[in-house]
Amino acid sequence: MLIGIPKEIKVHEYRVGLTPMGVHELVNQGHQVLVESFAGMGIGYLDEDYAKAGASIIGSAEELYLNSEMIIKVKEPQPRECNLLSEGQTLFAYLHLAAGRQLTEALMQSGCTAIAFETVTSPGGGLPLLAPMSEVAGRMSIQAGAHCLEKAQSGKGVLLGGVPGVPPAKVVVIGGGVVGENAARMALGLGAQVTIIDRSVPRLKQLDAQFDGRLQTLYSTQDNIEAAVLSADLIVGAVLIPGAAAPKLVTRDMVAQMKPGTVMVDVAIDQGGCFETSRPTTHQDPIYEVDHVVHYCVANMPGAVAKTSAQALENVTLPYAQALASKGWMGAMGEDPHLANGLNIHRGQVACQGVAEAFGLPLIPMEKILRNHKA
Repeated sequence: MLIGIPKEIKVHEYRVGLTPMGVHELVNQGHQVLVESFAGMGIGYLDEDYAKAGASIIGSAEELYLNSEMIIKVKEPQPRECNLLSEGQTLFAYLHLAAGRQLTEALMQSGCTAIAFETVTSPGGGLPLLAPMSEVAGRMSIQAGAHCLEKAQSGKGVLLGGVPGVPPAKVVVIGGGVVGENAARMALGLGAQVTIIDRSVPRLKQLDAQFDGRLQTLYSTQDNIEAAVLSADLIVGAVLIPGAAAPKLVTRDMVAQMKPGTVMVDVAIDQGGCFETSRPTTHQDPIYEVDHVVHYCVANMPGAVAKTSAQALENVTLPYAQALASKGWMGAMGEDPHLANGLNIHRGQVACQGVAEAFGLPLIPMEKILRNHKA
């Protein structure tokens, strides 16, 4: 198969769909890999490194898309990239379509088959291709939040861990999944007072045992959320409903009641955000204020630690990329129903329930897609 690795063009996105190691693995299996010039430059991978791994270096995105059967990238395609996709091509990337109707419609119009990293599942019900970036984003949420708490960033001027004789900051994490667990770990490690909120009692019990009772756990109700966030210094939104838009758990009214300089980090912003006052920001301009409450809503947080993130991402995506390249999307998905859950768009139709529900679009079941192809 002809596989294309474009240079990411989202603002301050330095990750790359495959490193030279991943390219070498695919080339050894008989595939041809095309890499756009300078695709890995931001994290130290030169065109020469890719050429040594067996890739062909392509000078422009237009040429790369035109000649590729499958595109592997990190972030969702930007508008001009959507225009380069065509019917019959496979796109394998993070998509987060439930947060963007315009992108959904652009991918539908392209006619491509779009497979989202974030909706591929595992036999145990996890999200294996989302997990490493959730780990990174959870840990980064505390780094970013601690920085935003500094007075020069319009925060309260509070040190996360405090010092002897001065209490530590209060951190509230909404969501006890992979992001929330990693945020809690980092915040506790820095000495903060941590509360984690989730709607699963078994998960709360698990977190309580895992952290040896060092954090407070709360069952997720509107009253508990409101009481917790109004007393917090740093709030991390870590809520995820796979494939669907994130619920708005912190309301505009709650934000209006918060103390000036409170910091909110919305890791769920890729899926629309879980704070009513959230809107996507970039690493170039990461924060804004609403009622003197600092909002950090960068939609590609792991891109700031791009080398770590690219390597961690490739570790989990490469086996699926190999399957798609060797068997084609239909063959690979026919054998692996968990990979089939990654299918979001196919030839102008929506194949992901969360995306269909977000925009009121008809859903075409995977079984019907496979049946149509076999016919």
